[in-house]
Amino acid sequence: MKYYIVDVFAQEKYNGNQLAVFVDAGSLTSHQMQRITKEINYSETTFITNNQSREGGYDVRIFTPAQELPFAGHPTLGTAYIIQQEIVKQPVEKVTLNLKVGQIPVSLHYSDNSVDLLWMQQKPPIFGQKFDKEAIAQVLNLPINDIDSNFPIQEVSTGLPIIIVPLKTLAAVKKAKVNLELYFELISNTEAKAILIFCPETYHQENNLNVRVFCDYFGVPEDPATGSANGCLAGYLANYAYFDADSIDIRVEQGYEIGRDSLLLLKAQKTNADIDVFVGGKVIMVAKGEFV
Repeated sequence: MKYYIVDVFAQEKYNGNQLAVFVDAGSLTSHQMQRITKEINYSETTFITNNQSREGGYDVRIFTPAQELPFAGHPTLGTAYIIQQEIVKQPVEKVTLNLKVGQIPVSLHYSDNSVDLLWMQQKPPIFGQKFDKEAIAQVLNLPINDIDSNFPIQEVSTGLPIIIVPLKTLAAVKKAKVNLELYFELISNTEAKAILIFCPETYHQENNLNVRVFCDYFGVPEDPATGSANGCLAGYLANYAYFDADSIDIRVEQGYEIGRDSLLLLKAQKTNADIDVFVGGKVIMVAKGEFV
C-alpha cells in the first residue's frame, strides 16, 4: 500500500504535526488500521478507504495510536492535501472528507500552481460543562492564580470535545505538567478527553496566542499542532469576546515545548444562530513509501 508523510501546520519541513496518509486502503480491517497506526506512532494516521469520491467527498478514517476518532484537525488538512496531490492530481478549490462526524470541506489556496494554504470549516461549537479552577489547577500542577478567572474553563466541541483552560502568562503555559492520576480521574466523568491550555503571551510577537494540548487518553501525551482543539478554541474566543469582539482572525503557535514549532490560523464569526469556525495552515510533503 502506498502511504505519504506530511507535516501539517508547519512553516518548514520537520516542524508542525506529522501525519501518515494511506491511499486506497479499503481492504484493511479496523484492527489492521489500528495496528498500522501504532506501528507509525504519530499522533494520527489516516486511511482513504476509496480513491473515488462518494456523495461529493472522500471516505476517510482517522486513528490515534490508541483508538479511532470521529474527527481531528491536522489529519483533515493533511489528508485533503494528499487527495489533491495524489488522487485528483489537478488544482481544485475544495476537497471534502467524509468522516464519522460528517462531511468536512477543505478549501485550497494556491501560489504559482502549488498549494500554499488549506482551510477547513468545522462544525459549529457546542458548549458543555464548566469546571472548577481549583480542580483543573491540580490536574495541571499549577497555582490557582495562574488561571485567568475572567473566562470559564469549559468543555467545547466542534467535532471532538476539548476542555479549554485560559491561563495568564507564557510562563504558566510552559510549566504546566499533567498529573496523570488526577487527569484520568477528571476525564472519567467528562465527554472531553483532552485539555487545551492557552495564554495571550507568545514566543513570537506576530502571533496572538500560545497553546499546548494534552491528550494521554488518545495515546498522545502532548500534541504539537491540534486543528480540532484549536477549532474549539476559536469558537470559545468568539463566544466570550476574548479579544473584545465576537469575531477573530488570529495566529496561534503550538508545539514549541516539544520541539515541533507549529502555526495555526483561526477565524471565527458569531452569527445569530451559531459560530462559524475555520482553521487553516500549511501542509508540507516529507516522504512517500510503501507498506509491504
